[in-house]
Amino acid sequence: MNDNAGRLREMHPSAIENAFALFLRVVAVYCLLFGILYWVRLIGVYDGALWRFDLMPLHWQVAAVTLSAFFPFAAIGLWMLSSWGPVIWFICAVTEIIMYAGFPDMFGSRPLIVAAHVSVALIYAAFRIALHLQRRRAAQ
Repeated sequence: MNDNAGRLREMHPSAIENAFALFLRVVAVYCLLFGILYWVRLIGVYDGALWRFDLMPLHWQVAAVTLSAFFPFAAIGLWMLSSWGPVIWFICAVTEIIMYAGFPDMFGSRPLIVAAHVSVALIYAAFRIALHLQRRRAAQ
């Protein structure tokens, strides 16, 4: 009987698990949008200053190329609810936090992006703690 109850729980995720999956998919969309914005910089669609790859300084070229590849990759992993999706997102978030908070003279200051990344990380940590506590309670 206990084995059947365990299978039933696996088939019907809890509200926290559903909310966590929704959260990861919202972050996936956000990552895809960030990736598109970096691709816009690389291909020069926007006519603003330093928005074309050949006109960017070297530090912006490195950051734009790296993040234009990593953000869509993170979006795929997050959307599929894969374990590597949050890892790739974390690499992107740390990169942008270092860019905008650590080197504002080179990349400019973007406190909203830094705050967004920190907020997502805190919400992610809260979900992981809640899921851990839920699984621990279920195992007892």
